[in-house]
Amino acid sequence: MNNTEVRQQINQYLDGLSSERLELVADFLAYLADKESEDATKELVDIPGFIESFERGKKDVAKGRVKDWGLKISNS
Repeated sequence: MNNTEVRQQINQYLDGLSSERLELVADFLAYLADKESEDATKELVDIPGFIESFERGKKDVAKGRVKDWGLKISNS
């Protein structure tokens, strides 16, 4: 099942739930999102030298020691 099909199935289930159950689902989804974020953070922190490199990068940005690579990031 692809992501679109899974989302459609989830929406069908959600349509049949009471307000109380929807709140429970929202809490569970928040927990899963938090867990996903924690796992991603742990993965980065486990990379040897990552924290030091990240801190060095933050200092470089704060002091303006950065290069504009011309990349445009869209928020849409």
